[in-house]
Order: sequence, then C-alpha cells, then structure tokens
Amino acid sequence: MKNAYLQRVYDQVLARDPNEPEFHQTVHEFLSSLENLVDDHPEWEKNGILERFVEPDRIVSFRVSWVDDEGKVQINRGWRAQFNSAIGPYKGGIRFHPSVNQSVIKFLAFEMVLKNGLTTLPIGGGKGGSDFDPHGKSDGEIMRFCQAFITELYRYIGQFSDIPAGDIGVGAREIGYMFGQLKRINGQFQSAILTGKGLTYGGSLMRTEATGYGICYYTQEMLKKLCSTEFTGKTVIVTGSGNVAIYCAEKVRQLGGLVVAMSDSNGYVYDPDGIKLDVIKDIKLNRRGRIKLYADEVPGATYTEGCRNIWDVPCKIALPCATQNEVGAEEAKKIIAGGCIALAEGANMPCTTEAVEMLHAAGIPVGPAKAANAGGVSTSALEMTQNSIRMSWSFEEVDERLHAIMRSIFQASYDASVAVGKPGNLVVGANVASFLKISQAMLEQGIY
Repeated sequence: MKNAYLQRVYDQVLARDPNEPEFHQTVHEFLSSLENLVDDHPEWEKNGILERFVEPDRIVSFRVSWVDDEGKVQINRGWRAQFNSAIGPYKGGIRFHPSVNQSVIKFLAFEMVLKNGLTTLPIGGGKGGSDFDPHGKSDGEIMRFCQAFITELYRYIGQFSDIPAGDIGVGAREIGYMFGQLKRINGQFQSAILTGKGLTYGGSLMRTEATGYGICYYTQEMLKKLCSTEFTGKTVIVTGSGNVAIYCAEKVRQLGGLVVAMSDSNGYVYDPDGIKLDVIKDIKLNRRGRIKLYADEVPGATYTEGCRNIWDVPCKIALPCATQNEVGAEEAKKIIAGGCIALAEGANMPCTTEAVEMLHAAGIPVGPAKAANAGGVSTSALEMTQNSIRMSWSFEEVDERLHAIMRSIFQASYDASVAVGKPGNLVVGANVASFLKISQAMLEQGIY
C-alpha cells in the first residue's frame, strides 16, 4: 500500500496475528480500498479509527464437552468474535465445520461488520462457531452438541448485545436445539436472541431463501448498470449445493437464467438442459446425499470429480456460493476464457485477491460477498424486527423489503466507487460505503 498509515495498520495486524491468513486477506482488501480516501480524513489517524476497526472488541474461546451415542465424552472448541458494535448489537452466524478456527472466525466477523453496515439496518458485526463436524452425526448427537455449545456461549449473547444466527452446518434444526436450551437456562422466551428460527416460534418467512434470492437481486442490478443486460437467456454456474446455492439457483431460474452446473465438496454435475432443482433439493435437503446422485437420476447430466473443475464449463454469469477462496488464479483464467461477463460472490470471500484482480483486469465486474450475500443477515434483522413488534409479515412483504435492501446496497456501493475514482469497482465501493458510515459512528461515540 502506498499510504504510510494504511501500511502501518496492516503491518500491526501481521505482527499481532501472524498465523491468521484469512484475516490478513480480508483486512488487506479493506485497507487497500481506502487508498484514494485516507488523505482526506486525518481524523482517522488522530483517533486511531483504523487501528480500532481491525481489532475485535473481544473474542471468546471455550471448550465444548458433549456425549456421543456410544456414551463417550467428545471435546470440541468454540469461538465467538464480537468485532464492532458502533451502529448496533453484534450480528452474525454460527458455523459448525472442521475447518473453523480463530482466523476463520475473525475474518468472517470482520466481513460481517462491513456487510451489516451496508444493509441500512442498525446491526454491528460478529461471528461464531466450532470445529465440530455435523456430517455423519445422529440427531441426538447434534442436539447434545448444540445444547453444550450454547450452554457455554449464552452468557455472552442477548437481543441487545449479540444476536447469533445460522451459517454452514447450522440450520433451523440446530437453531431450534440452541433456542430450547436457552429457554431451559434463563427461563424466558426471548425470541430475538437467535435468528433463523422455525416459523412456529418466531422465525421469518423467506429466511431460508433470503441469501440466495438476495444474491440474484444484487446481481440483477449489477448486470443492468455495468453490463446493460439481465439474467434472461444467460447460462449461469452456481457452485455449492447447500441452502444458499439452491435458492440462488431457484431465483436465477425465476429471473430467466439457465443454471447448467452445481457442485459439492467432491465434484460437480453438468446438465446442458438446466439443473433440475427439484432433484437437487431432494438429494441435498431430504436425503442429505452427494451431488453425484444427480447424474445417476437425470438423463443427459454428467458428474465430474473435483469441485474446482466446475469452471471448465463456460458460463456468462458466475455465482460462487460454496466456500472461501474457491476461486483462485487458475479458476479465474477459466472463468475469463469461458466468456463470463459478471461474477457475484455468494459465499464469504470465495475469490482470492489475485482472482479478483484478474477478473477486473479482464473487464469483468465482481460483486463482493459483503454486498452480494447480505440478504441473509438483512432478513435475520427483519426477523428481529418482527419479534420485537410481535408480528409476522407475509412472504411477499419480506421479499419486497429484501429486494429494496439489495438495490440500496448495490447503489450505495456503486456511488462510493464513483466518488473515490474507481467507477464500477464494487469491491472498493462496498468497503468505502460501509466504512464511512461506521467510522462516523465511532467518531461520534468517542473512544470505547
């Protein structure tokens, strides 16, 4: 970085946290976005705004002890990173996956701060999770783990302090087990203490679809503004086949696009006639099977081992919705060669820094995750609102509010990119638009 202040802040992050590569990546992207702006804001350095912004308010780490079906005690680690609450209580999901560690939790929490600042809603940023692997576990084991996890976490959360939600490995079932344990512990029905709940006890309609739908609403705005086109008639690749990917693919189809390939961690399926979502939903949501079953059951479809090879298939619109850093330099080369005109990040930070630079150099706009996939947390905040006023909105009402939020996020990001001399660079625009709002709140609240 050319600016001495920005470089100094980044060097401090590297020195303090030398073994957190995911966190380094997201902080570097953020700080680089401020190159054309920082000299106009001497108050940031005077008040240590950036130093405070890249350091979490607190990180809680704890042991999770639970009993498996054989009666043996198992041990996992749990974390909650409460990063910034300048504009509202901490808000962010809980992830259960063996890849979870402190670096992953910190990068996700940092992204949530910026993402939530874009939503127009009063929520700060946090994230939590455990290295627990739910795959292959019985319902009883998952219930006992969730109860043990929330028993350790409960004292650090609350509807006015930190409101967790679901993430990878944590859906309505897991949220239900945690919510039930919270009622047992505190003896109160605090509906806004967790989001992603079932509809029978305070959940919101459309929460399941929200992240996937929101990606498409954002991408549609990006296509209109930067590519003078829309989804209609375009071939689309959606990586992943979990909740986000499935409902992203569903909305693509509703908007006139043709999803021709989806994946899981083992490989991908290609269907030139368009992926049949009823089959994918049955395999992944009902049977909890591997995506290769799709090729066995749908004539004309093929399965290929190796999920990163999915970009061998040409597409006009790329929507990576699987996991962080799934698109590197090699994948970016394939995306460019395949004639792609736009990419929006459905997963959290699915593109490496090098990949984003390559895509930009090729003239392909990139919608960053903190903007493109903000539909999930936006609808979680809408769930909190419904809980607070003791009302439930219709699917159509929530969908309309979500659509408006995603349009606003795109416009704010685009306007900020223009303001800092990087028109159409939505990565820079999203970082700048969100940070200007949060940093102003930090300045007005003094040092805390």
